[in-house]
Amino acid sequence: MTEAAELPPAPEQAREVFGDRFDDAVRYAELLAEAGVQRGLIGPREVPRLWERHLLNCAVLSEVVPEGVTVCDVGSGAGLPGIPLALVREDLKITLLEPLLRRTNFLTEVVELLGLDHVTVVRGRAEEVMGKLPPVHVVTARAVAPLDRLATWGIPLLRPYGEMLALKGDTAEEELKSAGTALSKLGAVATSIVHVGDGVVDPMSTVVRVEVGESPGGVRFAAKRSKAARTGRARRRRG
Repeated sequence: MTEAAELPPAPEQAREVFGDRFDDAVRYAELLAEAGVQRGLIGPREVPRLWERHLLNCAVLSEVVPEGVTVCDVGSGAGLPGIPLALVREDLKITLLEPLLRRTNFLTEVVELLGLDHVTVVRGRAEEVMGKLPPVHVVTARAVAPLDRLATWGIPLLRPYGEMLALKGDTAEEELKSAGTALSKLGAVATSIVHVGDGVVDPMSTVVRVEVGESPGGVRFAAKRSKAARTGRARRRRG
């Protein structure tokens, strides 16, 4: 293993953020640095900055997630932000949604190894599971797609008056501006940019918050959701 691929010790902030789950956070970081790199889930150049850029950057998302809600982490990949969020918030019921088998295999191994009983791994694309998974209060995502495209996948998974929380970088404001029309059509009623992780990560993590009204996904997806629900009921009756 080269020097660039060595995992640095956990920073002191990690002990404060993860608390009783600190040892599990360390194990997750080790898994990302080892199996994650070997399986192509994370680049070897990311290993030296796993704590600041990835684990802590995602864990502080908990600052804006309400208590006791259901969460779907869309395009979860190697489990970011879903697993760090699960480590700091055992009050949440989290679904890690990911289409690629090698990634869902890794996620399942991590969830079992760390004993994350409040986390479920589902293999599939967002557009495929709509109507099959119960609508959630919160959809999370990180580095999945530009905001307008991400919204077409994530917003229809929300229950009425839910919200999508997307971790973004320097392009957050620009993406939010250009996605305005698309978000309105998808039933968004309010948008904002919030910064979390003060004193934990520098720069702070940037979150685009999209709140929806009574029709997540808008008229177009209301019909799809209704059809999917009818199909699901019919299958259950036949079963």
